[in-house]
Amino acid sequence: MAVPVAFFGLFFAYPVTAIVGRGLKAGGDWQFGRIGDVLARPDILDVLWFTTWQALASTALTLLIALPGAYVFARFDFPGKQLLRAVVTVPFVLPTVVVGTAFLALLGRGGFLDELWGVRLDTTVWAILLAHVFFNYAVVVRTVGGLWSQLDPRQEEAARVLGAGRFAAFRRVTLPALGPAVAAAALMVFLFTFTSFGVVQILGGPAYSTLEVEIYRQTAQLLDLPTAAVLTLVQFAAVGAILAVHAATVRRRERALKLVDPGQTSRRPRGPGQWALLGGVLLTALLLILLPLGVLVERSFDGAGGSGGYGFGYYRALQSAGSGGSSTFLVPPLEAVGNSLRYALVATLIALVVGGLAAAALTRRAGRLVRGFDALLMLPLGVSAVTVGFGFLITLDEPPLALRTSWILVPLAQALVGVPFVVRTMLPVLRAVDDRLREAAAVLGASPLRAWREVDLPLVRRAVLVAAGFAFAVSLGEFGATVFIARPDNPTLPVAVARLLGRSGELNYGQAMALSTILMLVCAVSLLLLERIRTDRSGEF
Repeated sequence: MAVPVAFFGLFFAYPVTAIVGRGLKAGGDWQFGRIGDVLARPDILDVLWFTTWQALASTALTLLIALPGAYVFARFDFPGKQLLRAVVTVPFVLPTVVVGTAFLALLGRGGFLDELWGVRLDTTVWAILLAHVFFNYAVVVRTVGGLWSQLDPRQEEAARVLGAGRFAAFRRVTLPALGPAVAAAALMVFLFTFTSFGVVQILGGPAYSTLEVEIYRQTAQLLDLPTAAVLTLVQFAAVGAILAVHAATVRRRERALKLVDPGQTSRRPRGPGQWALLGGVLLTALLLILLPLGVLVERSFDGAGGSGGYGFGYYRALQSAGSGGSSTFLVPPLEAVGNSLRYALVATLIALVVGGLAAAALTRRAGRLVRGFDALLMLPLGVSAVTVGFGFLITLDEPPLALRTSWILVPLAQALVGVPFVVRTMLPVLRAVDDRLREAAAVLGASPLRAWREVDLPLVRRAVLVAAGFAFAVSLGEFGATVFIARPDNPTLPVAVARLLGRSGELNYGQAMALSTILMLVCAVSLLLLERIRTDRSGEF
């Protein structure tokens, strides 16, 4: 456990603490009175209120739209089911910048709906809510559907035989069993939308700001570290509370139920009602997931080169710096593709080493301290990535950690986000390995290293590949920290897209769509490969 503790202490706790300390210290003394001063400001209260209510609304809307999909994937068997499962999961691994860009192409000025019906939803809260549903649909489908597929349907059938109606049987038998899974999914959706950054920044405009967006504005634009530090503490406390409740719901779900093989619970739809439900879920996937991504791809070819038709003009423009007289980049934007792939590969390797060691330690130890460390591993998913990125610049600039100008800074920040996915993927598999196999290998004279190579590795090989795929995808799309630490001559894909969207002009807009399409395709291919590798499809991710 020493390596994971040292990694998180050095590259997570230290930068975040340093930023908070700089904001709340004056003349060497802590100024805790600043917390009350900042939280009493009307503009900050507005940010807190908007952050909370939009997260609640996003969570409710996601549950409303995604729960029918969870039921369909759990109980129905139909052609193309595994492909559709992969398709609905693609948005979850997409960078938030790509999600924001896709909905901008669909709902924004000159977008698909604007051209078709004159409807614009950008800079409105509806665009933010729809993008959040798009992004988190898979969280509900995977988390709730994974458990639903393992619930024995004969329990509900028995209740109906005893005289309960269909709704009463569901309410009294199935819903209580699903409760912990629904709560866990809702908490994760709330966490992701509460800390939303890229989606709100691109679609919300200056009128809307979440805590994460406000931390970025106070840090990067206003250089107001005291306010940024207070907001970081507020977000940290909120995220900690959410993760604590989430951990409790997961433990309850693991203990409370006797589950069956998912293959025994699914069947072909019967009757017009079930076929209509399946059709409704397919239509939802088409309109909510495929339409925004399709419009994004279409816009990357639309009107390229000013021809008014379709072509590769925007893609060709990515090969040169300053296309169209713009000074947006010091290097050709297309170089961001190579930069992102290299950074993501290094970040994946780091995440596998740190996350694998952490998962192994959590498997072989027990106790409250270990459970606390398990929860701490999830914090990078919710704590302000903007704070982490700015903290890197401030703290890692002196020997022996003078990394401020080093390329490794970007993969380190990306690995912080990848480690939780590695741990969550590998931990259930490692816990399922029978300790007697290791003991037998030791009795036969195998060293601990050989026992791990001969016993553990063959059993967890697929889990390692799945963990690597998720770590690669989330590293590729990391934006909040990378926007601070990526060098101008080595931008990543999300940073390059954000820069292009921040400049006016049709060419910049088209290049942003082209880069977003490239990034989407890389993430989608990674996810489809993961679906082919996975053998256990009953879990969350």
